[in-house]
Amino acid sequence: MRNTVLNYLLLPLFAGFSFSVSADSAPATAPKEPVPLQEPVPLLNQVQAPAGLLNLNTADAVTLQKELNGIGKAKAEAIVAYREANGPFTSVDELLEIKGIGNALLDRNRVKLSVE
Repeated sequence: MRNTVLNYLLLPLFAGFSFSVSADSAPATAPKEPVPLQEPVPLLNQVQAPAGLLNLNTADAVTLQKELNGIGKAKAEAIVAYREANGPFTSVDELLEIKGIGNALLDRNRVKLSVE
């Protein structure tokens, strides 16, 4: 019983000691030169409104597919076809007129979209 009590008392002591020794033994190295952050280069086919919003009236199908959640190739092409058939979008809510786009999908992407 005495050995069990000693184990419970000494084990945390030695474990804490080994962590402090391993932390102290790490060599201190000076950080290397900081790497400058670069601005992302916009792609030629990405047409976006200021403040990072995607303009529904100018974006092509590839951009819509890349930037919007839940929008695949078919829905992106349907958005462009709707715009060509009915003229420019007057509001983001007009996306609900397109088959396959419902309230949940629109709400998921509303903060990324604009109409100009």
